[in-house]
Amino acid sequence: MKKADLPPIIIAIDGHSSCGKSTVAKEIAQKLSYIYIDSGAMYRAVTLFALRNNIAGNEQVDKQKLIQSLPEIKIEFRFNPQNLRNETLLNGENVEEEIRQLPVSQHVSLVATIREVREAMVALQQQMGKNKGIVMDGRDIGTVVFPEAELKIFMTARPEVRAQRRYDELTAKGQQVAFDDILANVIERDRIDSSREVSPLKQAADALILDNSDITRQEQLDWVLQQVASLTGAA
Repeated sequence: MKKADLPPIIIAIDGHSSCGKSTVAKEIAQKLSYIYIDSGAMYRAVTLFALRNNIAGNEQVDKQKLIQSLPEIKIEFRFNPQNLRNETLLNGENVEEEIRQLPVSQHVSLVATIREVREAMVALQQQMGKNKGIVMDGRDIGTVVFPEAELKIFMTARPEVRAQRRYDELTAKGQQVAFDDILANVIERDRIDSSREVSPLKQAADALILDNSDITRQEQLDWVLQQVASLTGAA
């Protein structure tokens, strides 16, 4: 199934941290020849900027200083044909690996609670998606960024499963991390994301639930493609 086979739509994928939203979103975009927009990477890039400039640290964020610095932050996405991966650029620098590390994970939910940060990112996301034919994942894509999205999916998995996946990912990269720390971070991010005042994580009323605790990566990809085919009539 390729983009030419169906009318361009917006696919919004929301859900808890470390449940594989970005993985399935990238795969769907590749299958449909759609544009993939990683909203989580955008907030992570802002968080990295804050850490580098001593605006964030020790699980705290200087809110006013970060708001004042927003005009200095430029975020772009670039497809790398050598490794077939999307890369996140922060002010022209490829920061794809650095934004996935634990220091950023420990601060990103705090940064994402800041109204002015979310407003800036949402405006950029909406600009990117104005012509449809996109897949975007995050926390509030189907509820705030693209409430008119034709297909909304809410992904989740048990905290222990998500923590194990994150642990495996980080240790495979050679990072020394403790599983208990990862699990605590997953649980705390769930709490912050679901209870924040601005755009809290919640399932859109018309979203389909995908719990991938006990299914394979291929099974979840097939499930999403089936939903797209059912929606567009492109079997």
